[in-house]
Amino acid sequence: MSTATRRLHRYLEDELEDCRPEDVEDRIEDLDTLETVLSADRIQTDLDVLAALANETRYKLLRLLVAAEGDLCVCELNAMVSVSESAVSHALSDLTEAGLADRHKDGRWRKYRASNGAVALLTLLDGVVEDE
Repeated sequence: MSTATRRLHRYLEDELEDCRPEDVEDRIEDLDTLETVLSADRIQTDLDVLAALANETRYKLLRLLVAAEGDLCVCELNAMVSVSESAVSHALSDLTEAGLADRHKDGRWRKYRASNGAVALLTLLDGVVEDE
């Protein structure tokens, strides 16, 4: 029996007062189903989103897109942050790649909007900050 299994057995004995080997096996099966949240793809996607938010310019741009509740042109966004147009374009590309912003062409202009996931994420962050 591995150390982890022995510790789980002790834990279940404390919780159930009478722990059988089947109880440990059932709990290990339950825990195995939780392991799906640790898939490499899921973790990488989450880290990409968090990395996109971990830059001040990208975060400001995303906040602006969420607040706008609609499309904003790159030139409008550039006028609102104090970085170069190139930096704005690069930051918007990063947000798009992370799934936090959607872009489309409107004639000769490129416009962006916050994705539904970005709106949900920032709404959640706002709730965390308000709760403190």
